[in-house]
Amino acid sequence: MRDIIITLLVFGAMPFILTRPHIGVIMWSWLGFMNPHRLTWGFAYNFPFAQAVGIATLVGVLLSKERKQVPWTALTITWILFIVWMNLTTIFAIYPGDAFQEWDRTMKIMLFSFVTILVMAKPERINALVWTIVFSLGFFGVKGGIFAVLTGGNYRVYGPEGSFIEDNNALALALIMILPLMRYLQIITKHRLVYWGFIAAMGLTALSILSSHSRGAFLAGASMVIFLWLKSQHKLWMGIALLVIIPALLSTMPEKWFDRMDTIETYEEDSSAMGRINAWWFAYNLAKDRPLIGGGFQTFSPELFLLYAPDPEDFHDSHSIYFEVLAEQGFIGLALFLTLGILAFRTGTRIIHSTRDNNELLWAYHLAAMLQVSLVGYAVGGAFLGLAYFDLYYSLIALLVLLRLVIEKDITTIELTNDDNDKKEISIVDRGASYDDFNKNQIYKESKLR
Repeated sequence: MRDIIITLLVFGAMPFILTRPHIGVIMWSWLGFMNPHRLTWGFAYNFPFAQAVGIATLVGVLLSKERKQVPWTALTITWILFIVWMNLTTIFAIYPGDAFQEWDRTMKIMLFSFVTILVMAKPERINALVWTIVFSLGFFGVKGGIFAVLTGGNYRVYGPEGSFIEDNNALALALIMILPLMRYLQIITKHRLVYWGFIAAMGLTALSILSSHSRGAFLAGASMVIFLWLKSQHKLWMGIALLVIIPALLSTMPEKWFDRMDTIETYEEDSSAMGRINAWWFAYNLAKDRPLIGGGFQTFSPELFLLYAPDPEDFHDSHSIYFEVLAEQGFIGLALFLTLGILAFRTGTRIIHSTRDNNELLWAYHLAAMLQVSLVGYAVGGAFLGLAYFDLYYSLIALLVLLRLVIEKDITTIELTNDDNDKKEISIVDRGASYDDFNKNQIYKESKLR
């Protein structure tokens, strides 16, 4: 029955996707983040739904007459350069065959990230995408939280098989990244029932994160909570709520959970932690040997560990987005990757400064702030997990680019009246400008939203 339902939903949406490609982006995101076909047991389990939706969406983009724009900013230019660089390192990859498979998946993610920018630059579409991401991943957060309550947190929570979030650590990081988006939807909702529903969903998702028993997720969650508090407009009440909620959540965890978290301080005695450090040294040694182009995708292999790892027989995956990029894309690739993250964060800051005093764009202010919190969670949690090409991360960057586009459309003109009553109309397309930039003796009036 599940197979039939998912098939009908996907192929029933095809005619709409061809005429409205933004529906295709929504469907692609649902399939990519939730992997609903992996929750079936029949023919749909391995059916290429995402490929079918992707082709239909690209056709729809070509047929659509809507104006499409990718802003040429430092963020998008760096992003494109990173994509170009990954293509170059793939050409010179140590394992071309294996590298091509990862390249294929990564380039599809990058392509659809830019398709998202092309067709989703409207407030209602941005919010629809946020709802889709939250629903798709929040499903596993709520489900995992309920499982944690029923089992006392004694068993780890995993994601759907064959997906980015199959591993318990990966699922925990994804849930950390969507918690701020849940908070955003809670802030903007006008329905009391939805508001309280998100409180329950966030609590269960937090339990699911803890039940992953992931030390990296614990550190990322702690960092995110601190940054979320700093971003809050009501720090006192938020602080009080956190002081009540966090101990309550921790009290549900079993003793073995605390024993595992204690190993963070004694990592020298933990074989898993030392294995990660061995993998990080491997990445550095490989990049030092191939400083420009790295080893290409899929360089973490037992054969290469014999050449570059301090302990050649202790093979581990990258366990870090930074060392994963360093080994696979070299020092230049790592520099581009880090610059991309920094520019994404700065774009959020610019959006916040430009919208904080504008009631019509308050939703963009809150979304930008929560996206920054998500980026912090990824930056910290990713230090201990090899998800450098995680589609969720690039979707968050696309959302920041979209927010900037919307602001450029909505904050367009204001009227200035000088002391001599001469009126001038100027463009204030947001490039970091704010209302405080104008002289105090000038009277201005904000234009209506388009």
